[in-house]
Amino acid sequence: MEILDKLQILSGAARYDASCASSGSRREGSSSGIGNTSQGGICHSWADDGRCISLLKILLSNDCIYDCAYCVNRATNPVPRASFSAREVVELTMEFYRRNYIEGLFLSSAVMQSPDQTMERMVGVAELLRTEERFGGYIHLKIIPGSSSELVRKAGLYADRISVNIELPSSESLKRLAPQKQKQAILEPMSLIGRQIQESLVERKTSRRAPRFAPAGQSTQMIIGASPESDFQILKLTQGLYRKMNLKRVYYSAFVPVNEDNRLPVLASPPLLREHRLYQADWLMRFYGFSAEEILSDDAPNLDETFDPKTSWALRHPEFFPVEINRADYAVLLRVPGIGVTSARRIVAARRFSVITPEGLKKIGVVMKRAKYFITCSGRPFEKIDRQPAMLKSSLLLGDGGDTAVKKPPKQLVLPGIFT
Repeated sequence: MEILDKLQILSGAARYDASCASSGSRREGSSSGIGNTSQGGICHSWADDGRCISLLKILLSNDCIYDCAYCVNRATNPVPRASFSAREVVELTMEFYRRNYIEGLFLSSAVMQSPDQTMERMVGVAELLRTEERFGGYIHLKIIPGSSSELVRKAGLYADRISVNIELPSSESLKRLAPQKQKQAILEPMSLIGRQIQESLVERKTSRRAPRFAPAGQSTQMIIGASPESDFQILKLTQGLYRKMNLKRVYYSAFVPVNEDNRLPVLASPPLLREHRLYQADWLMRFYGFSAEEILSDDAPNLDETFDPKTSWALRHPEFFPVEINRADYAVLLRVPGIGVTSARRIVAARRFSVITPEGLKKIGVVMKRAKYFITCSGRPFEKIDRQPAMLKSSLLLGDGGDTAVKKPPKQLVLPGIFT
């Protein structure tokens, strides 16, 4: 098979992996090498389905020995199969880089003969790029669950970011939909990577010559909507991964039905709004000081489709409001709908010099159509605060304070050529 034919098959096969962000790493190129990585990210490229991407995003192979119910590359699917050699991936990466098409590589793979055999070939690609080609650009490698700890360590020394897909939110769903995969085989490399990243940071503080291990951190991805777990279960799992595994990012991928299997749910369309809400809740946990137990509970286990998670929390906790803009500390300001991290910092900084006015809030960047129901400015409310929750919800919606994602439902991109 010609290399361009392989590229068409294996770039299309990689489209369902969402966890390919390229920011957060800096790698200075040497005078004798080529390329470098900057924290600002990578220049644009385009996938065949119209999405804007920044990396050469491909699979090493889509010839899989596993038969996961939800995967387009499952062993029993009648899709065209192809595999790159390590040298072919290196040549593609370097040629694309020299033409300024891409500035980095995202490499994953189906499991070919075994996890170790597949992982060894993927690490071989990164090793050739770094040592023979002296490539200083961005590299993201997917770790194959079940591969040896030595290969995981080696991958972390060559790649900027590494990731292990957790796949599904519970071990019960994993057993039902991907019986050949084991929860422990997924968690063990994640834990190892987290420890290695932490040890590398400590070593780098004592010696700048110490090798860097996955300087852009590790991430993971889980499929949303293929199994029955609630949003609360998903967020508690996410919270645990951030706390215990030293993860940089958790990605959520709305389930796209590409296979006919009686183990899978029948969906009219992928749950894109649910995916969107989970990303918003994830943001609250990472940057706003919320816990999963504050956002949801056993009594209310799923995210509201009408309002974003922070507005939903505010509507459930009227005792917390109104917040006085000129006195509240930073952590309290972050709880106000319409006030983000940047605007909260600006408010705290501006108060050192003068009293904040309503006009000043707009200039600072506060989204007043939501915030006005939850704040006072020098004791003066913008709106009546003593409203019933139902009336306040109506006012938020009528005043354009709801989420535009509800008014304009997101559309799933067309994914052509899967079985051609």
